[in-house]
Amino acid sequence: MSKKDFLLEIGLEEMPARFVTDAMEQLKNKVESWLKNGNIAYDTIDTYSTPRRLAISITGLAEKQEDTVEEARGPAKKIAVDEEGNWTKAALGFARGQGLNAEDLFFKELNGQEYVFAKKHIIGQETKAVLPEIEEIIKNLHFPKNMRWNQYDLRYVRPIQWLVALYGSEVIPFEITNVQTSRISYGHRFLGSETAIEEPKDYVQALLAEHVIVSPTERKEAIRNQIKQIEEQNGWIVPIDEDLLEEVNNLVEYPTALHGSFDESFLEVPEEVLITSMREHQRYFPVQTVEGKLLPHFITVRNGNHEFLENVVKGNEKVLRARLSDAQFFYREDQKLKIDDALQRLETIVYHEELGSLGEKVRRVQTVSNQLAKKLGINEKSNINRAAELCKFDLVTQMVYEFPELQGRMGEEYALKAGEKPEVALAIKEHYMPRFANDQSPSTVTGTVVSIADKLDTIITCFGIGLIPSGSQDPYALRRQAAGIIQMILDNNLSLSVEEVLDIGLQIIDDNQLLKRSREEVRKDLLEFFKLRVKNTLQERGVRYDIVDAVLQDSIGNVDTIVKKAQLLMEQLEAPSFKETVEALSRVTNISSKANGLTELSESLFEQDEEKTLYNVYLETDQKVKQALENGDVKEAYLALANIQETINLYFDNIMVMAEDETVKQNRLVQMKLLAHTIQSFANFNSIVFA
Repeated sequence: MSKKDFLLEIGLEEMPARFVTDAMEQLKNKVESWLKNGNIAYDTIDTYSTPRRLAISITGLAEKQEDTVEEARGPAKKIAVDEEGNWTKAALGFARGQGLNAEDLFFKELNGQEYVFAKKHIIGQETKAVLPEIEEIIKNLHFPKNMRWNQYDLRYVRPIQWLVALYGSEVIPFEITNVQTSRISYGHRFLGSETAIEEPKDYVQALLAEHVIVSPTERKEAIRNQIKQIEEQNGWIVPIDEDLLEEVNNLVEYPTALHGSFDESFLEVPEEVLITSMREHQRYFPVQTVEGKLLPHFITVRNGNHEFLENVVKGNEKVLRARLSDAQFFYREDQKLKIDDALQRLETIVYHEELGSLGEKVRRVQTVSNQLAKKLGINEKSNINRAAELCKFDLVTQMVYEFPELQGRMGEEYALKAGEKPEVALAIKEHYMPRFANDQSPSTVTGTVVSIADKLDTIITCFGIGLIPSGSQDPYALRRQAAGIIQMILDNNLSLSVEEVLDIGLQIIDDNQLLKRSREEVRKDLLEFFKLRVKNTLQERGVRYDIVDAVLQDSIGNVDTIVKKAQLLMEQLEAPSFKETVEALSRVTNISSKANGLTELSESLFEQDEEKTLYNVYLETDQKVKQALENGDVKEAYLALANIQETINLYFDNIMVMAEDETVKQNRLVQMKLLAHTIQSFANFNSIVFA
């Protein structure tokens, strides 16, 4: 089968940088799926993107769809043929519907019943005849934000300016918003011009001639190399923030790195402020010494060539000077603000219309922090209490108003300058941690306790007034904050159960009369919510789904213990005896379900030695398992259960639980129920699946 190359380019007005990479990957995935579903063979797919274009190049695209054979199922045999063995109207109608004759029908068994089937041979169409369907793929790309323009109904990330669709040297015709496909593309907005693409293989070089590097990988590598060159020429260190590099890469089509300077007097401002101002507002890379000290220089990337570069440097220095002057002014003004005055201002800031002011939230966080400290047996609570009191005071500063991402960090800086203890100041910064998945937990007990208290208050108050995450909607980032609490409990080996943590928070929030729903209902929803976070934590650690189901029961308890149980059971999957152990323990729990409401066990009703033996073993095992789990020794608890496997098997080999004598039967069921309770205190073994 002969092949040709295919090129698709969507030319747009400049897209937001954060949309570009995802859109490019979407385009590739959708085209790949379309080719697969359409049975069109190809060799390779390459994707390209810049702020002004999304493109895909397919090499070796077959000129024709592959022929296929499909089986269509018709009526059941008993409906398809009559008593004389002739085709019924139902069968003949099915054949006509498939464009076939009755001779083409055949029978095939499916789920124990015979049905009539027909094979349809579908001749593949020419590829160029179906390629216009790509139009729908283009129109169905999804973006975080869309816009409409002119009179068109299409909502898209930015207006479409041109479309290139080439199959070999032939243009594939279709149009979107009055833009017709052609072979004409456009180069750099200022350095390039329109260019005709004769064939897909010419695309990359044709655009390069017009000052556009269409490969995001090559563009990024060019930026990296240019920064490295500036580093070496000046003896600097430029730590490359990969997120910033990705953003800058999606802002330019023809990158040229350059460097400038700012006045050394700005270095009085904390480095994080200067770095944030350069990175977030100007997309600059900060420059450091070998020792990691910030230097009064920066590197930025121009969307263009080296011409008139000195003017570009001066312009960037002028803009940065204004930014840093503002930061310096805010920093100096903030130091005039007394902490007590800042705390007073929190009383005037609404946290949520149904939950009061930020000042009220801070007092709740204080109370929860103190209760958690008491639960953890922390005797010296003064640092925790003070850190909780001050944790939000920097929200009223000018610096945090201008740079919200510096909340906590400026609190630490200003608290130290005001004479607060270093541990208190550090906790103000750390109580926002972990901020995102894989972020670090707070390094201090003080920061950890205040962080848990703050996140707990946010989650419970939101649930209390009905602001519960659903689907992809989670405007208050409650999932992330709950995951943060789980992470901190695990990272610090805190002897806290999830239920204990929730009950502490619920009590305080209920005392403040902030629950708009019943406390029981809120608690139930919170437990399900946290159970999902624990489930996600286990899955992220590679725990199999059935093991997750086994260790996650009605209550959650100590998360550290759950993780240890899951890890131990995952290890046991490789043990030859594990299956037999699970089967024995599951046999007990399965039959115990028939002991509805029964609680009283009478040893006098034991008729055989195996009953007495199992009961004595149960008493000993129950004690061992309880003690081991209290000590967090899950291996010892598991071994105690595994060791009763033979006793259980011997019992079932000789004892009929469902005896004819109702009294004996009920007693044996109670015995099973007691033992099952001990087994299930470790895990629901009957959830474990074996191939």
